[in-house]
Amino acid sequence: MSQRKKDTVREAILEAAFRLFSERGYVNTSMPAIAKEAGISSANVYVYFQSKIDILFTLYEPWLEKRLDALEKTLARIKEPRRRFDRLLLALWRDLARESGGFANNVMQAISTSAGNGDYSPRLRQLFQSRVSNWIAQSLQVTETEANRLAIVILMAFDGFAMNAHLEKGTVCDRGTASAMASLLAARVPIPR
Repeated sequence: MSQRKKDTVREAILEAAFRLFSERGYVNTSMPAIAKEAGISSANVYVYFQSKIDILFTLYEPWLEKRLDALEKTLARIKEPRRRFDRLLLALWRDLARESGGFANNVMQAISTSAGNGDYSPRLRQLFQSRVSNWIAQSLQVTETEANRLAIVILMAFDGFAMNAHLEKGTVCDRGTASAMASLLAARVPIPR
């Protein structure tokens, strides 16, 4: 019985945090606010999570993986490599950046405000980069090294579009922008080694 209660409390914390992060953003969400939204004491939150960034990454990883899995299925249905690449950029820069009220922006807020005390692990970023790199390699005739370097640039742009999703007059990637960048990257100049 007590294990069920623990699972229930943990889920309540995660649900409350997701709502608050989606509505207010990471910076404007406090641990006491998460506790209040979950209907528990602030001290009880720390029984389940070490920090606010721990809660965020517990939420973000499955959120991101679910969307990347769906994107992979979408890309697999597109046979023409250039069209696949256009769709990849549009999906990352427009769709994923704006998904769930711009939820991805929370990660940028968390990393930029972290004290650099080891709370951040690059594992999830490396997974994201690896998947994007594989999709680039499937869409463009590039080496693995080139695909990895392009993935870094594409993910840096993703970060920017994700941050802009929360701005009242923020830049939103449209089909034309994604297509123009896909053309530029597809006609690439060889990247020095």
